[in-house]
Amino acid sequence: MEEVDTTQAEVTTSPPPAGGRWVRHPSPREYVRIAVILAMVTAAEVAIYYIEAAKDLLIPLLFLFAFIKFTLVVLWFMHLRFDSRTYARFFVLGLAGAVTLYIAVLLMFRTFAT
Repeated sequence: MEEVDTTQAEVTTSPPPAGGRWVRHPSPREYVRIAVILAMVTAAEVAIYYIEAAKDLLIPLLFLFAFIKFTLVVLWFMHLRFDSRTYARFFVLGLAGAVTLYIAVLLMFRTFAT
């Protein structure tokens, strides 16, 4: 009885997707690495809140950390880094629309007025 080597990646004979090339997706190890980075950024967010010397920079630092986490989640867990650019364009279009609506509502309620 012959054993089958399951450590080798499966070879596919199907043609590449519409873009004309195969794009690799992240391995489970990469997902764990990104999760650890996200946990470290979250720990930094919590820690920065309790540092008295950083109170003046609290809001900008929290925005920076939020941007880093958002970018990592979108690129790896939503696969925008690996999928078709069309998906990324739809995502960015929706994000721009949401930000525009949010700013319009804030202006309507005179949030920025002094």
